[in-house]
Amino acid sequence: MSGTVGDNIFRASGVIAAAAAGIDWKTGDIKTATFTATAGEGYFCNTTGGVFTVNLPAGSAGDLVAISDYAGTFTSNNLTISPNGSEKINGGEGDVILATEGQSLTLVYIDSTQGWRAIEAGVFGSVGGAEFIIASGGTITTVCTNYKAHTFTGPGTFCVSAVGNCGGSDSVDYLVIAGGGGGGNKRSGAGGAGGYRESPGAASGGYTVSPLGVSPAAAVPVSATGYPIVVGAGGAGGISGPGGSACVATAGTSGANSSGLCITSTGGGTGGGIQPAAGCCGSGAPGGSGGGGFAGNPGTSDPFPASTAAGTGNTPPVTPPQGSTGGVAVTSPTPPGGGGGGGGATAVGGTAVPGGQAGPGGAGATSSINATPTARAGGGGGGGRCGATPGVGGSGGGGAGGVHPPQGVAGTVNTGGGGGGMGDCADDNSGNGGSGVVIIRYKFQ
Repeated sequence: MSGTVGDNIFRASGVIAAAAAGIDWKTGDIKTATFTATAGEGYFCNTTGGVFTVNLPAGSAGDLVAISDYAGTFTSNNLTISPNGSEKINGGEGDVILATEGQSLTLVYIDSTQGWRAIEAGVFGSVGGAEFIIASGGTITTVCTNYKAHTFTGPGTFCVSAVGNCGGSDSVDYLVIAGGGGGGNKRSGAGGAGGYRESPGAASGGYTVSPLGVSPAAAVPVSATGYPIVVGAGGAGGISGPGGSACVATAGTSGANSSGLCITSTGGGTGGGIQPAAGCCGSGAPGGSGGGGFAGNPGTSDPFPASTAAGTGNTPPVTPPQGSTGGVAVTSPTPPGGGGGGGGATAVGGTAVPGGQAGPGGAGATSSINATPTARAGGGGGGGRCGATPGVGGSGGGGAGGVHPPQGVAGTVNTGGGGGGMGDCADDNSGNGGSGVVIIRYKFQ
């Protein structure tokens, strides 16, 4: 396990007080390559020529080691700090990476349980002026020169090691998208998109946000601590039985929640479909965005109703809303018919058209939080009966519906897109929902 500075470490913001800490700074020995530190010493490390590693000594209680960026190059060429053997850094095994220009760090060895702990961290250019957030976790990219974006495509920790101030930065913008719902089974409704929540973007450069990035949402003030990040998985698509049998069909599932910075987005609802265990059929499930309705077949030997309800979006409710309701299914007495589209972040799922058109997925939302305008959280397209036209997926990763062939299409990974519904001719599957994503952005210089 490794991470940039801040992973599993408590830090206080401010500039290193080396003299007070009793550190002997080796000003005549600027380090430019991998070396082993000595307890009680401080080192200026120059990574202009490339990355290298500081190996910590075997620790004894009270030992101190300090590090500082000599040339302001830790951002472009990171410095790695590696514990001795199996020793730990704040109770966790693994390296720590210094990745911010001008960064300094002082560590004290506590005991074998906690190992080394960082007790002070700072940036040499911040005394008496603007101070900026220093943080780690996820995949870090520099955007628009002065900002960093941390992208989490799986679980992790956003670790803040220095808070900054209002003259620099002390708040972060966010985009939190949950996993999309899977499509239902047997002429099914599509999965709804994962809940979509974002801040307005004004705290970190005023980038373009979707209509959901409005008041009362706001950037989040941060403290020097670790913030757990959860990225929701997409729900599973429904499966029909052998030969299209409804009796052994498997219902789809809703997507999982994503969370970070005390913001939670709800997983998208699965599409409606046949559920033998329930004795008949299920409505589209509620969620961040709701799943589309199931298309029955009245007037035939099938016991199913013309359609079932679509799933409600923005459930549980938040302001601004995190998503939309799914679309309604339609079946005329004579097939073909189609399932409803899954709801998207900014638009309801489409209603199926009598006579052969399944509902399209609702549109997602577009944000430039990572400097690239990207649409996410689109609803899946409804599935159709044999001879119907499947629904297209909503913009932002929604999967298209199927009508044997093809199968329902999965929502795009890390967009929260809903999975496409399926037909009912034989052995059809719906698409899985796309996994979610969490992106955090702030000014770092």
